[in-house]
Amino acid sequence: MTLPLAHIKVLDLTRVRAGPTAVRQLADWGADVIKIEQPGDGGGTLGGARHGPDFQNLHRNKRSLSLNLKSDQGREIFFKLVNDADVVVENYRPDVKFRLGIDYEKVKAANPRVVYASISGFGQDGPYGHLPGFDQVAQGMGGLMSITGLPGQGPVRAGIPVADLSAGLYTALGILTALIGRQHTGTGQWVQASLLEAQIAMLDFQAERWLLDGEVAPQAGNNHPTGIPTGVFATADGHINIAATGAAIYERFCEVMQRPDWLTDERFRSPGVRSKNRDAMNAEIEAITVGRSSEAWIKAFNDAGVPAGYIYSIDEVFNDPQVKHLQMASPVHHPELGDISLVAQPVTLSDAPFRIRSATPKLGEHTDEVLSSIGYSDGEIEQFRLDEVV
Repeated sequence: MTLPLAHIKVLDLTRVRAGPTAVRQLADWGADVIKIEQPGDGGGTLGGARHGPDFQNLHRNKRSLSLNLKSDQGREIFFKLVNDADVVVENYRPDVKFRLGIDYEKVKAANPRVVYASISGFGQDGPYGHLPGFDQVAQGMGGLMSITGLPGQGPVRAGIPVADLSAGLYTALGILTALIGRQHTGTGQWVQASLLEAQIAMLDFQAERWLLDGEVAPQAGNNHPTGIPTGVFATADGHINIAATGAAIYERFCEVMQRPDWLTDERFRSPGVRSKNRDAMNAEIEAITVGRSSEAWIKAFNDAGVPAGYIYSIDEVFNDPQVKHLQMASPVHHPELGDISLVAQPVTLSDAPFRIRSATPKLGEHTDEVLSSIGYSDGEIEQFRLDEVV
């Protein structure tokens, strides 16, 4: 089966998370990704880290070329690869690519069709452009930590690296957009994204509440900031989520709860008054939900068309029958780790079912293969090793 991006060649200079997240989107859908790594340490990923869950999940479906870009010969090899590449992705600090001599203008001069993507902490220039980026810093500066957690708790980071992941996903979207644009213009362009910009974009309606209405969103804990009643409620054996917003759903919710009086109660009859009396309503709801099991409530709500669901630990997520049906744990064989599972793509294409074609490669596993493909002989490759070029 030919995957939709099988015609795309990508040079992957990324490390850590945001950049690899972007490139993973391309690799998973068939792009020929050459992961360029520093000889000797793989960018600090040798040993347990390289065989750990994070690295394995980020770098599947790629080939690995060890290449010293600080050497003249290493850069010469890089630009030979650029000649027929479609995409170059990097997430160095903004000045590093210029010091290495592999910045966009130089790559563009070698191949004007290349889409060159850069991910940084705060942008390629500006007052903070020179600063290193880190997910939690971006979460804080991007406003997320101010609205996460219980009211009055103080700033709380999200449980996943939201800024890193969203920057990577936005970058992948930018790359694909530029590739489509190239079909009309014949030339590539420089795609830029940053953790800070991505985090602000991910605020979405919370950001727009400020921009449009001048309203600064507070921490709301497990309560939805505007949809009431929506939140976490205790049951006889745990907790569940209930989302009963909108007039029709709220009516069905009141019916399941056997509280038709909530439809006329002056405290709860409309969204506006429910917002003012959220704590009182939550208390009345929970006084009822603690009387039955989570399973019983979820069945009752779902049967009535009221959104509700379990609150799983990670192991419980992958034991859920719907998650198993969706095949979100994707199998692959690793030559050293054996048969493992990695997180699948959350997107389905009708003509290209998702599967992980190859596990994360060893450092430099495909060096000879890649160099031979661009004309280097076995003797030249061996000399590169002796000179610590690869």
